[in-house]
Amino acid sequence: MKTRLFYILSAAALSLAVSSCTKKFDPSSYAPALNIGGYTSSKEVASASLVAHWAFDGSLIDSVSKVSGVSTSTSFAAGTKGNALQGSSAGYVVSDTPTEVQKLKSFTTTLWFNSELNTGATGLIDIANSAAGWGNLVIFLENGGDADNGIIQFRVNNNGVLTQSENFKVPGIWKKWTHLALSYDQVSSTFIIYINGGKLKALTVPNNGPLTFQNATKMVFGTLQFQTTPSLTTAGNKESWAANLTGKLDEVRIYNKALTADEIGAISKLESKGK
Repeated sequence: MKTRLFYILSAAALSLAVSSCTKKFDPSSYAPALNIGGYTSSKEVASASLVAHWAFDGSLIDSVSKVSGVSTSTSFAAGTKGNALQGSSAGYVVSDTPTEVQKLKSFTTTLWFNSELNTGATGLIDIANSAAGWGNLVIFLENGGDADNGIIQFRVNNNGVLTQSENFKVPGIWKKWTHLALSYDQVSSTFIIYINGGKLKALTVPNNGPLTFQNATKMVFGTLQFQTTPSLTTAGNKESWAANLTGKLDEVRIYNKALTADEIGAISKLESKGK
């Protein structure tokens, strides 16, 4: 009888041990680490060329230069990675422009936006030119969009010569996160704009060469330079055709070189997965 009871108890103990081990087994722990183009995190991509990064993860600080922005009627909300900057009809953030950003010759800017259908030309990022109507580097949503299509434009000032893009029509970008990147290569004098990691359009400006920004000590997120109070430029004040971003802005990065298509694609994919 004792022998039989021993076997019963031993079998029960073994069953309990197997059950305990099974519950602790996590198949995801055996999955290979996420790897996009040899990168496992967006911070690994062209890290030596990163000159500014606003994660907006509950802070207005550029993690590279440590410069901090000043908010007007903005807050934070859920973003692609942690939090994002939440704009409003009267909201924007003004910051000193990091020194290395003022000295850009080539560049890439990457960011995420999540916008309502805009009712006016809406600035996403604007490196101001305090003596001109348009800033040194401006990326904005144009007010010619409709419920199905958004329109994106950019302006870049090179020592007083302004490059103005065409209207880039992008379907289905409203009320969801969209990754946008703009690069410029001083050797080829070529701008390239990307949406969600894919090339949208290239624009070559003959003999544009290395950039020289002018009067570039201030920058603004969430509106255009002439929409702030006071205006960031002596050349203009608020315009009826312009508006502030009522949606969200996240993970703004600026590099001092033109990233490759593969690098931009990796950043887009990794950040979309919170990496």
